[in-house]
Amino acid sequence: MSFLDRIRECNEHDLSQFKPFYIEQRQVGWVRHDMVERLADYPDVFEITPDTISLNPRLDCPELRSTAIKPVLEALRGAGVIPAWRDEIYPVTTSFGGEPLLQMERAAFPCLGIRAYGVHINGFVANGRELKMWIARRSATKSTFPGKLDNMVAGGLPIGISLEDNVVKECHEEAGIPASLASRAIRAGSISYCKQVPEGLKPDVQFVCDLELPPDFEPRPVDGEVEAFYLWPIDRVMDVVSNTTEFKFNCNLVIIDFLMRRGFIASEHQDYQQIIKGLR
Repeated sequence: MSFLDRIRECNEHDLSQFKPFYIEQRQVGWVRHDMVERLADYPDVFEITPDTISLNPRLDCPELRSTAIKPVLEALRGAGVIPAWRDEIYPVTTSFGGEPLLQMERAAFPCLGIRAYGVHINGFVANGRELKMWIARRSATKSTFPGKLDNMVAGGLPIGISLEDNVVKECHEEAGIPASLASRAIRAGSISYCKQVPEGLKPDVQFVCDLELPPDFEPRPVDGEVEAFYLWPIDRVMDVVSNTTEFKFNCNLVIIDFLMRRGFIASEHQDYQQIIKGLR
């Protein structure tokens, strides 16, 4: 296995199994054919043609769309189609920071193939030339990817909070990192992927931040989402990422991006150009 294998795993999809999903003639997602058949039961909300699925144009403002789609998603939840319901409302946009076309439950995004945005934080300790990374293990009781390894801190980007404020919030809630430290996180770009999942499609973007922590600081589980934190030498991190699937799938990309920016995956690597292309 290799770093490139991890990238390929995050980009496995077959769009021939999906219809493009439109709001106001703007594509916002991809809906798998079996889900299209379910949504055909709601003609007041969705319009379906042989090639596309769209929100009913009579729903001509974000408030009407949000109100109309809510009971549909709740019915799908009741039917077991939308697992891991979160009670978290996220905006549907055509680009990050754009005007919301509607707001809806986060867990439903893959079912409609809508792009979600999140932020992942690489926590690390530098001691001279030696570098170690803080790695989280997700709680065994989490509804998604229980027990998997994870970046030190990660979370979605809900409506009504800036990326910077969300970093501080997630650092406190997940790892007990005080704002005085969390606010030092440095934005380091983003990674993207398009992965077909049992619920549908995840064409997501994760913003990446790097946070150097003092050698004497240890993150600690706070909100129950993390079981434990480990401080690993970078060689061990590289080995686990490249040779196993122990990490939650998108966390691999965040770490690979970090390794490239820090020179641990150098330009001489045989897959260097393919890795760069695959992360974006």
